[in-house]
Amino acid sequence: MLDYLLYPLHDKFSALNIFHYITFRAAMAAITAFLVSLILGPSLIRMLAKLKIGENINKGDSVRLDELHKTKQDTPTMGGILILAAIIVSTLLWADIFNKYIILSLGVTIWLGITGFYDDYLKQVKKKSKGLTVTAKFTSQIVLGLIVGLILLMDPQINTKLDIPFLKNISLEMGVLYILFVIVVITGSSNAVNLTDGLDGLAIGCVIMAALAFSLLCYVSGNMRFSDYLLVPYIKGSGELTVFCSAIFGAGLGFLWFNCYPASVFMGDVGSLALGGALGTVALLIKKELLLIIVGGIFVVEALSVILQVFSFRIFKRRIFKIAPIHHHFQFSGWPESKVIVRFWIIAGLLALFTLVTLKVR
Repeated sequence: MLDYLLYPLHDKFSALNIFHYITFRAAMAAITAFLVSLILGPSLIRMLAKLKIGENINKGDSVRLDELHKTKQDTPTMGGILILAAIIVSTLLWADIFNKYIILSLGVTIWLGITGFYDDYLKQVKKKSKGLTVTAKFTSQIVLGLIVGLILLMDPQINTKLDIPFLKNISLEMGVLYILFVIVVITGSSNAVNLTDGLDGLAIGCVIMAALAFSLLCYVSGNMRFSDYLLVPYIKGSGELTVFCSAIFGAGLGFLWFNCYPASVFMGDVGSLALGGALGTVALLIKKELLLIIVGGIFVVEALSVILQVFSFRIFKRRIFKIAPIHHHFQFSGWPESKVIVRFWIIAGLLALFTLVTLKVR
C-alpha cells in the first residue's frame, strides 16, 4: 500500500523510488512484522491470561507426557492471533495489495486462521476438550482447497504441471486432478504444522526457516532474468509474495521472542493452521509444490510419524514410536525439551538451505 502512496512522488523526491523495489519492501515487511509482534505481544499475553485462556496439559493421552509438561499448565494460548495480526498489517503496508497472489495468500491465511480460532474458542471458552470435530476441520480445509484449486485452474499463468526437483525440463501433467492436489497440499501443510506445534518454539522456528527459503524462491520466480537463468517457471507478479513470506518470517521471529523455551505463550490452532496453509499456498503459486516436502521436511516427518503410528497400532497392534508426534518420542528417549527443539531447528535450517541448492542442481 505504501508503494501506491509514496512511489508516485518519486519525481519530486528521488529517494522514494526505493519503495518500488521488492527487496526493500520485503526487508521492511519483516522488520514491521517483528516490531508489531514485539510491541503487541505483552498486552496480548496479559489479556489471554486475564481471560484464563490457557493450555490444558492434562489431556489424559499420556500420563508420562503430562508429567513432562506439567509446568506448561495454564500457559496462555491462542497467541497465533499475534502472528496473524503482524502478517496482515505488514503485508498490507508493504505489498501490492491489488496483486492477485497477495490477495489469495492472505485469503487462505485468514480463512484457516478463523478455522483455528473457532477450534481454540471451543476448547478454551466453551470448554469442549476436542474443539472442532475432525469432520468440521477437514471440511473447512477441503472447501478452501477446492476454491483455491479452481482459481489456480483458471489462472493462465499457473499451469497444471508439477516440476520435478533436480530434473530439467521434466514435469508431470495433472490436468483436472490438479484441483485434488491443491486440496491435499493445503490440507496437509496446515495440519502438519499443527502437529509440529507441541514444544516451545518448535513449530514457529521451523516456519521461520521455511518462510525465509520461500521468500527467496518467490523472488526468483517473479524475476524474469533470474528465473530464466535458473530454468524455473517465471510467474509474473509472484515476486510480491517475497514481501508476504518476509512478513511471515518477521512475525515468526517476533512471536518466537515470547514462545521460546520456556514459553510465555503458545500459538494455538489459530496460528498453526494458518501458517501451514500459507506456506502450502505460496508453494502452489510459485510452482514449487514438491519442494515443499523438502523445505517443510520437519513438518512432513511429524505428520508421517502420526500416520505410521496409527496405522501400525490399528493393523499390527504395535507402536513404531514410543509416542507420536515424533518430537515427543525423543523426549521419551531422554532428550531434554530444549535439545529436541534446537536440533529440529538445525535440521529445518539445513533443509531450507538444501531447498535453495535445488535451483542450481538441475
